[in-house]
Amino acid sequence: MVLHIDMDAFFASIEQAINPRLAGKPLIVGSRGNKMRTVVCAASYAAKALGIHSGMPSREAFSICPDLEFVAADQSKYIWTSEQIFELLKEYGLPLKYASIDEFQLEVGTYPDPLNLAQKIKTQIYANFNITASVGIAKSWLLAKLASKLDKPDGLTVIDDSNFEQTLRKTPLDKLCGMGGKIGAGLIAQGLKSCWDLYLNLPEFFTESYHSSDKSGENPGKSGENPGKFDELPKSVSHSYTLSSLQRNPQVIQAWIRVLSEMVAARLRQKNLTSVTVHLWLNGPEIGNFGAQKTHQLATNDGYEIYQRALKVMAKSCPKNPKIRAIGVTCGGLSQDSYQPLLKEEIRREGLIKALDRINNRFGEGSIHPAITDLAR
Repeated sequence: MVLHIDMDAFFASIEQAINPRLAGKPLIVGSRGNKMRTVVCAASYAAKALGIHSGMPSREAFSICPDLEFVAADQSKYIWTSEQIFELLKEYGLPLKYASIDEFQLEVGTYPDPLNLAQKIKTQIYANFNITASVGIAKSWLLAKLASKLDKPDGLTVIDDSNFEQTLRKTPLDKLCGMGGKIGAGLIAQGLKSCWDLYLNLPEFFTESYHSSDKSGENPGKSGENPGKFDELPKSVSHSYTLSSLQRNPQVIQAWIRVLSEMVAARLRQKNLTSVTVHLWLNGPEIGNFGAQKTHQLATNDGYEIYQRALKVMAKSCPKNPKIRAIGVTCGGLSQDSYQPLLKEEIRREGLIKALDRINNRFGEGSIHPAITDLAR
């Protein structure tokens, strides 16, 4: 059995926990500081009830609710909270893995009372962080993830043999992981409406073996979403951003790739990880969802190097000068950092990066930043 923990409106809930004045109010977390020229990267449940959702331009959100509360995103708070929840879950001594920054999976096997365990975890998370989680329990990661979404917020759902058919019959196909994009739309166009329809036509989709060779980079907004074996080493680290408007200026696009590369690199260094694979994801009306990657022999956690590798992926594989709406950078092929620089320039560069990390950790993320990233601010 798998226990899937999915935090409820994670970014917005953290902001409301920190500032009780925001509790229960319609709230959006913006991807940049200008509240009228940004994109919603998270919405509280009160805002969602009004039809406001992630990816919506903030101007549209404010037109729906002029009294909407606004907070600029602070990734450091969300990453810290995620890591603390992970440490809390480690104490249970069960195989554990990150599914993303706000989702976690426990392999509970033949644990005698997984329902009681799930309730205990929910209670402990709320007691420690004043935020809620929805938990799904099922025999596979896919079904457990689905179960966690069926009774949000603060839900606890089990999918087992007794309710398997009933649950899949009443659950729309696009609720299932991997069915929210073109694949799901194509199946729906063929007449498959519910998860049960998919099961009748493709029962192997619900087995673990079907998903064992995960396709990297299909969800760049999430890191480590790989349903393979359970361990503490994430499968990938990524960041993505939706621009406030379509952008064709290559300098601005490159500036955002650099910003995201630096954010990914900082997280790799925090976790003492290096990466050999860089995946670039771009979205726009002319190219749809573009994704490509390249694996290198030399591992890195240097933001500039990740940026250069991403640019090479774009130059080689992406159509020339398309309009872009969203960008994602993902680093995969992770390992514990063990490379010792030998060349004088490498040693100097490593010392510089450590110095910049110390300054940014003390005075705030981005206190010192590459000049090119000013184009993205």
